[in-house]
Amino acid sequence: MRVRIRGRVQGVGFRWFARVQGRRLGLAGWVANQPDGSVEVAASGDQSRLDELRRALRRGPDGADVTSVDELDPVEDHDFPFAVRR
Repeated sequence: MRVRIRGRVQGVGFRWFARVQGRRLGLAGWVANQPDGSVEVAASGDQSRLDELRRALRRGPDGADVTSVDELDPVEDHDFPFAVRR
């Protein structure tokens, strides 16, 4: 899966939140801030765990205000364990 999260998602610990969730679920993947203020997440693993990650990303950490989670074309360059990209 690959998604773009929009809203107040930079400067609130969103990347670290996504990293913790991805690792907790045993997923491979990465999270990165984007120049437009969004956050992009790519992950691979068991579908039920990917669904759980999507639900967590829709909530976000305290201080975040997620307005949308948009599906993007998946990519194959996943890091393991789940990593933050700069």
